[in-house]
Order: sequence, then structure tokens, then C-alpha cells
Amino acid sequence: MDQTARDRVQLTVDAARDLARSALGKLGYDDDEASIVAEHILDAALCGYEYSGLAKILNVAGHPQLRKPRRHMRAIHETAVSAMYDGGNNVGMVTMYHAARTAIAKAREHGFAIVGVYNSWVTGRGAHYVEMIARADLIGIHPVSATRNVAPPGGLVAALGTNPIAFAFPTSHEPLVIDMGTSAFMHTDLMLRISRGEQLPEGVAIDAQGRPTRDAAAAHKGALLPFGGHKGFALAMAMQAFGVLAGSGTDYDKSHGFLIIAVKPDLLLPLEEYKREMTEMIERIKMTPRQPGVEEIRIPSERAFRERADRLRAGISIDKKIYDALISLPQGSLSDRTHGHDQAVHGKFENAAG
Repeated sequence: MDQTARDRVQLTVDAARDLARSALGKLGYDDDEASIVAEHILDAALCGYEYSGLAKILNVAGHPQLRKPRRHMRAIHETAVSAMYDGGNNVGMVTMYHAARTAIAKAREHGFAIVGVYNSWVTGRGAHYVEMIARADLIGIHPVSATRNVAPPGGLVAALGTNPIAFAFPTSHEPLVIDMGTSAFMHTDLMLRISRGEQLPEGVAIDAQGRPTRDAAAAHKGALLPFGGHKGFALAMAMQAFGVLAGSGTDYDKSHGFLIIAVKPDLLLPLEEYKREMTEMIERIKMTPRQPGVEEIRIPSERAFRERADRLRAGISIDKKIYDALISLPQGSLSDRTHGHDQAVHGKFENAAG
């Protein structure tokens, strides 16, 4: 067995799910919460995003908000087509799952929905939520303003989040899913590079003195950079503005705001016509004449869906350091930190305006 093989652990999908649920249980999450988070990170791993897969549980375990009181996720303001939720300091993979379900229900009934969430953290892959929406035959849009890890062009310190945006569109086949950060490198991937002792690509980060660096630990003390210079910065600012709409101004550090938008295509076109036209558009683009050496024109999400299908059969390979860290998480890593009546409602969803 070569060194690379010894550094990896091969798991069946069921074994990976059990490992995730066990680790999340050690952090204090109940069965429902653990199931939601486990399915989210398992799907990320299946789609080939190792840094958003089982390693994400370690990000949750090390997050400072984990050790602060939680309470009900509740609707602060709600209409037929909108809802603003206080996430109750619950992990975002749970709060955004509920937000996406709310958006789907409202959009199915009224044609459109917009849902904001604040006071939440570690939401995982935006693609996960918009794919849920697209598989409900709706168009999904998910802008995020996140933890300040990105410096503006010319800036010395972080002032913006990696601020991703995700889209998903139903078609006659698999949905078209687009999920991209506005930073040159994603923070979760940075943390994975630190744990592995790996360097960063050129041009994605600065150290604490503002100097370009490939050292992941130095970048963590400094800042990531926007992709594409001022263009990425402009998109990051747009995501930050959407975050304000989602309530980031009332969040614990005025950074985190998560927005979900769901649109029924037949507000403008009959659903089947829309899906047919989307499918034909994708096929037309894939038929573009190719440059020498290019085997195919691949659209966003196509690789992830192929890898998901393959890994559902073959299982998931993860870094042994990640595996060992998940196995060795101490029981009760999540301290008893609730107060009064919140003791019995850890992380639950409460649809009560207030």
C-alpha cells in the first residue's frame, strides 16, 4: 500500500452517514438535527467537495458560536410570500434547510418567495438548498454574506466574506446548479489546507502584513482576496447588500445574512415549456465546437452529479486525519449552555412571529 492510500479511509455511504451522525451526536445535536446536517455534508462529499464534506463537522466543532446559547429558530416577520427568521444561533445547515422548505412551500402556493435568516452560522454548500428548490420545479437563488475573511482590493485586513451565490434551474433532466464564491479561494478549503499542511495557489491570499502568501496558516491570520480583482469585489459587495436585506445588521457580528429566493417559472412561462427550453439551451451549449484536446464542454454541476452517481456506488474516501478527528471527538463537546425554557428546545424550528 502506498503512502497516499495509507493516508485515506474508504467508507461506504452508510458508514459515512453513521460516522457523521455519531460525531454530530457528540456535539450535542439531536437525531433530527444530526440527520439534516449529516445528509448535507454527505451530499457534499458525494459531489466531490471534500472540504465541505465530513471535514465540515470539525468546522462546526471548532466554531465559537457552538458554545453560546441556542434557542428556537423563529419567524420575526412573515407574509404570504416572505419570512424573516432569527436563526437562534443554530448551525446554518439546519436553519437554511428549514428556510428552503419554507420558500418552496410559499412559492408553490403564491409563485414567489423570499426568505431571510440571520443569527446562524456554517450553512455549508449553497448548492444543496437551491438544488432542493429546483427539484421542486422552482428556480432557486441563494446569496450569502459571510464571516469577514476577504480583503477588498488594496485593503490590509478582511472586510468582506467569501460571499457565495448559488442558483438552480429545473430542466427536463438534472437541474442546472451554479454555486460560486466571490473570493479567489474558499475559507473552508483554506482550513482544510491548514489541517493538511498544504500550500495555497498563487495570488489568492495575503498575510497579516498585507504581503502575498501561499502559506495557509499565514493567510488565515491575514485575508483571502476577491476573485477577478475589482469584479469579484463588486459581486461580493452585492452579496453583502443582500445579507443586509436578510438581517445581517442584527447578527452577532453584522456579517452573516442568508437569503433564499424561490420563483415559479410559470409566472412567465408554462413549466414544461421552460424546462424544455432550458434543456435545449444546455444541449446547444454542450454542442459548441471544441478546441483541440478538449473532450467535452462541461456545464456547471455536471461533474458533481457524475461524481455523486459514482460515489453512491463506490463509497467515499476521506483524509485519515479527518476520520481520526471525527472518531476521537469527545462526548459532550457541546457544553450545556441553554437558559430557562430554552433547555427543552435546543435548535428546534418555531414558526411563530414575534
